Amino acid sequence: QVQLVESGGGLVQPGGSLGLSCVASGSRLTVNSMGWYRQAPGKERELVSAITRGGSATYAESVKGRFTISRENAKNTVYLQMNNLKPEDTAVYYCEADAISYDPYNDSPIAGRYWGQGTQVTVRS
Repeated sequence: QVQLVESGGGLVQPGGSLGLSCVASGSRLTVNSMGWYRQAPGKERELVSAITRGGSATYAESVKGRFTISRENAKNTVYLQMNNLKPEDTAVYYCEADAISYDPYNDSPIAGRYWGQGTQVTVRS
């Protein structure tokens, strides 16, 4: 069983900054790509940023130059630093990970895509 636990988020004024973090845990876990998605009310979930195990990052056009993704492989943790936040960044932010864990009963590998529970980011005056 792989779990992703997010922290951070909250309420911030336009132009402010927030940081998100997400820790993945599981049996003999190997985390490949990790990323952040967001979903605003009435809208579809969209990719914000993703990062490979080797550190190659991609960003949505709307956040380029303002958001920075990073990760610590040894801690199975991904971060998202959000600067110069705008009201349109308001959404629930979800952590995502592509990972391989092992069944504790038969030691068989289990590859999957996993999601965190989501954390609210609200940007308003």
